[in-house]
Amino acid sequence: MKTRNNEVVCLFQDKVSELLLKHRSILDSLSKHTESATRVNRAITKAVTGCGCISINARKQQLPAEISLEECRKYMDSHIEGSLCENCREIIEEEIGNQLFYLSALCHLLNFKLEDIIKKEYERLNALGFFHLS
Repeated sequence: MKTRNNEVVCLFQDKVSELLLKHRSILDSLSKHTESATRVNRAITKAVTGCGCISINARKQQLPAEISLEECRKYMDSHIEGSLCENCREIIEEEIGNQLFYLSALCHLLNFKLEDIIKKEYERLNALGFFHLS
């Protein structure tokens, strides 16, 4: 099935609303969304502490004194060293997918279209550029 990205988002949200049975209550969906975010965090943490395929070496970001916002990107570090192994990548991807499911469920229950939210946020980022950070 060949679709455009915006069609995929719509199809995804439609499928979620079709399958949304157990968590039709906004309270259930809110708590499941929060839980799924925690599971993403836990999966990334386990990639560091359990598997060791990645490590985190966090430190204060060092920026030269007189640089523009556009130039900051060159000096900012993700603090991630290594790369995810196939197993950790699969687990994290699944957890992010679950989080998207519950985000889409919240959108459905509150009568939002996820596609519209993504478009509006893209337009806002496009218009504000680096100033969206404030």
